[in-house]
Amino acid sequence: MSVRRKIGVALLGGDGREVLRRIERAEEMGIQAAWLTTAAPRHDGLTMLAAAAAQTKRILLGTSIIPTWPRHPIVIVQQVRVIADLAPGRMRLGIGVSHKPSVESMFGFEYNAPLAHLHDYIQIVKPLLQQGRVDYTGRYYQAHAETGVKLDVPVMAAALRRGSFELCGAEADGAITWVCPRPYIKQVAIPALRSGASKAERPVPPLIAHVPVCVHENRTEALAALREQLAIYPKLTNYAQMFVDAGFKEVPETKAWSDRMVNSVALFGSESEVKKGLLEMFDYGATEVLVTPVPAGPDKGASNERIMNTVAEVAITIGN
Repeated sequence: MSVRRKIGVALLGGDGREVLRRIERAEEMGIQAAWLTTAAPRHDGLTMLAAAAAQTKRILLGTSIIPTWPRHPIVIVQQVRVIADLAPGRMRLGIGVSHKPSVESMFGFEYNAPLAHLHDYIQIVKPLLQQGRVDYTGRYYQAHAETGVKLDVPVMAAALRRGSFELCGAEADGAITWVCPRPYIKQVAIPALRSGASKAERPVPPLIAHVPVCVHENRTEALAALREQLAIYPKLTNYAQMFVDAGFKEVPETKAWSDRMVNSVALFGSESEVKKGLLEMFDYGATEVLVTPVPAGPDKGASNERIMNTVAEVAITIGN
């Protein structure tokens, strides 16, 4: 049985009212999923999705991602339960371990053994959400609780390198990428996801390919906008190591985006070029595509509208 393809959009920026308006607009346009990122000290994605759940009817709601370190898994389950009650069958929880600089400098936690930490987290959140109870003592977390309520909420996790894709294949309900080169998704991520699932003797979970998108014909302006918005990632150890795995050996030294890297990660160009690229993401192995709009040029509002319209057209295409 084939899995239905989907396309969603990350709706970031503005105050809470603006984010809610964007989610409602995405639903009106026929886009299948809205995703929010929680990166302290910005808005809390789960709180925003609770408001969106009460104001929307069809659009899927997801987090990409909620960092695990600042919240006990039982607390996340409490928050997700509210959203699931308001929007049955529409909530998807995406979690991740974030990065050493923010975890240690902002929150004061010691960032070590991230995959083992994520393993413990999944072992608590999944059964407590989906089975209504958990009895687990791990290295980093323990939880002994019962809600008595079984919720239809997939628990997905952010994945960058082979080990994290294998962990998602074995334990999570999906893997969520970010700025992973397209050949890397096909050659590394998908095989690792399948390997993890095979070892755990379970079906292969979906892969959500999260990609930056810019609908803009001026190549120079598009590249400048993408480099500006994505500037931090080659400087972060986890991402730099992923880029090395993908064949960009220079990244730990340069800590910057080359044209070759941007071309392998982002989709940009005219509407027709971007639509073609989004549809091709499914050929690379994605079950779902998650778009982060990157507006370019002097009129950022108009540029963002072009991106949203293009995503909506692809949503209609794959929905038919």
